[in-house]
Amino acid sequence: MSTPTRVAVITGASQGIGAGLVRGYRRLGYAVVANSRSIGDTDDPLVLTVAGDISEPGVGQRIIDAALQRFGCVDTVVNNAGIFIAKPFTDYTDTDYDAITGVNMRGFFELTRAAMRVLKAGGHVVNISTSLVDQTNSQVPSALASLTKGGLNAATKALAIEYAGRGIRVNAVALGVISTPMHDPSDHAALAGLHPLGRLGEIDEAVEAVLYLEQAGLVTGEILHVDGGQSAGH
Repeated sequence: MSTPTRVAVITGASQGIGAGLVRGYRRLGYAVVANSRSIGDTDDPLVLTVAGDISEPGVGQRIIDAALQRFGCVDTVVNNAGIFIAKPFTDYTDTDYDAITGVNMRGFFELTRAAMRVLKAGGHVVNISTSLVDQTNSQVPSALASLTKGGLNAATKALAIEYAGRGIRVNAVALGVISTPMHDPSDHAALAGLHPLGRLGEIDEAVEAVLYLEQAGLVTGEILHVDGGQSAGH
């Protein structure tokens, strides 16, 4: 097996946007290390699947170690795994808090910390965020999403500056509502109303935004909104 020129690590990779990202990076010629809680094996020799709950201590490091062992390097990390629970603030439970912060924040922290130790000039980190950080909505109460994904937005800018001198870029994609298996089709019409364009986003549109950032060598510290105008207002 020939050694690929570049290697991308993608979390939440078993379905939806994550699975689309795996396909997208393979089209670019990247080898991919794909993680989710229960991801299965693949016949593609340039896709390594690593099952594990990204919120658990040590899993982030294990994913990076597996990438290095199999492919010898890591060039890109896409922190795609995320949990979204919309509830009135006082209805959130301690279990909700632990689940959301575990995946959205600890997972990001441990995987990205491990990756930053081995990324070289030209490396790239992309964090998947939400436009609800910028444009809150009383019909979608989601303070814990704002807490965690807002933190990712801030960390994106902080890391972009901290690592600019090493030639490593850090960006985020703030999504609106994307048509994925997590949304019941009966809710699609109401969810589309959150976007001024009046429709849901498609998985390929989210993937295209990440791949744009991957190839945009002068872009770092950017929060790219892919949300049908949601962040601009109503």
